[in-house]
Amino acid sequence: METLTTTVFNSDNGQAVRIPAKFRLDTDHVSISRSESGDLVIHALHASRGAALLEALRAVGAADVDLVAALGAEQAGQQLLRGCKAP
Repeated sequence: METLTTTVFNSDNGQAVRIPAKFRLDTDHVSISRSESGDLVIHALHASRGAALLEALRAVGAADVDLVAALGAEQAGQQLLRGCKAP
């Protein structure tokens, strides 16, 4: 694994790290976390990840609408059966 030294500088209410061109990120957003040993871990967040998440959430929402409709229809059918008297 290649390691380079770079600079850290203050920016607004936080800090910024100059990323050398060799490690350039092809994204506008990253996730950052700290490992148990204290190392910072940076992961590039690609637009497709966000789009995939939104699509999955939309699918869950659509499934919820279908489920609610199906449950409503089932409940209405049961109420009709209860209202009918046997001959």
